[in-house]
Parts: sequence; structure tokens; C-alpha cells
Amino acid sequence: MAGEAQDNVWPLPAFYFKVEVEDLGEMSFKEVSGLDLEAQVIEYRHGNSPAFSTIKMPGLKKSSNVSLKKGVFKSDNKFFDWFNEIKLNTIKRRAVTISLLDEEGNPTMVWKLANAWPTKITGVSLKSDGNDPAVEQLDLAHEGVTIENG
Repeated sequence: MAGEAQDNVWPLPAFYFKVEVEDLGEMSFKEVSGLDLEAQVIEYRHGNSPAFSTIKMPGLKKSSNVSLKKGVFKSDNKFFDWFNEIKLNTIKRRAVTISLLDEEGNPTMVWKLANAWPTKITGVSLKSDGNDPAVEQLDLAHEGVTIENG
């Protein structure tokens, strides 16, 4: 009935989030994507199996690179400074925390990337007749995602 309190649980909106990078602090991003987890499939069949098909077992877990997009601001070179730390197979790896926030700004879902480092920076696309903001993208490789509820 109208005017009664609803007992429905609504999913959280995806637009209220924050990203924290170890040693760089909290950073503002337009978009975060690539929080994927996957278990590789191992197919196996032993020679004297009466079934003429393979069985499938879970193998190694893997995760994709995470892409972070943000607007370009004057004198903001944190992406490039981190990327330029790559020197002959060495890079400062950092913990990255991505938090989905509730109405009060408290984390409700948290994704933590272990030992993340930049693999690619995609610069802005410039267009003389456009009015879109300048946006750059940073792709991070990492060694696993842990998911926590806030």
C-alpha cells in the first residue's frame, strides 16, 4: 500500500566508489573495470575410463588486468610517475583498494588488489570539435583479488 515502509532490499548503485593506492592515497576515477576472477578448466581422461569423455576439474585461478579511467587535471602526473618507475624488471608494486560505498560513504563491498603495477597508460583522445573531458586510462596487473564485505 502507498505510504508503507518497503522491506525490499535494493542493489547498490555503481556510481559511488573510491579507489586508494598505497603510497599515493585516495584518487578520483571516472570508471573502474576488469574486476574479473576465473578458474581455468583442466580436462582429463585416464586411459582405462569406461566413459568416452573427459572430466573437468578446476585449475589455477586467474584474474584480468584492472582498468582505471580518470579525467586529466593540470599538474597531475601520478600515473606517469608510477609507470616511469619501471626499470629492467623492477617496479614498486602497490596495494590497491576499490570500495563500493553506501549512502553515508561507508564501504560495503571492497576489492583489494595485491602487488599491483601499471602495465599500460592510454592517453587522451583529442578532438577539435568535441566537448568531452580529457580522460586517460591506467591498466594494472596484479597478483590476485580479495573481496570483502564492509
